Amino acid sequence: MTYVVTESCIRCKYTDCVDVCPVDCFREGPNFLVIDPDECIDCTLCVAECPVEAIYAEDDVPAGQQQFKALNAELSKVWKPIIERKPAPEDADKWKDVKEKMQYLERGE
Repeated sequence: MTYVVTESCIRCKYTDCVDVCPVDCFREGPNFLVIDPDECIDCTLCVAECPVEAIYAEDDVPAGQQQFKALNAELSKVWKPIIERKPAPEDADKWKDVKEKMQYLERGE
C-alpha cells in the first residue's frame, strides 16, 4: 500500500511532510505535491505532519478523492523529487480551508 496526497494540498503545498520522509518519495509541482507510489514504503510519518490533512493511506482515500490515486501515480513520473522543506506559498493559509480546488491544480513543470 502507498500513501496519496489529495485535494487539500492544492495551492497550500506545505512541505512539512517532505522533512520526515525517509525515502524521498515526494514530487513537487507548481502548486501541489504528490507521492511516488513506487517509492513510498508505507511508513505513515507524513500523515501526521500534513497541516491540512491531505495525505491518506491508499485504502482510506475519501470517496470524492479517488482520482488522486491515479493523479499521484501520473504526476510522480514527470515532477521532480523534493527532498527539503520549503516555505509554503504566501497565500497558503488563505487556501487551507477551501474545498473543491481541483480546478486550480497546475500540471506545469
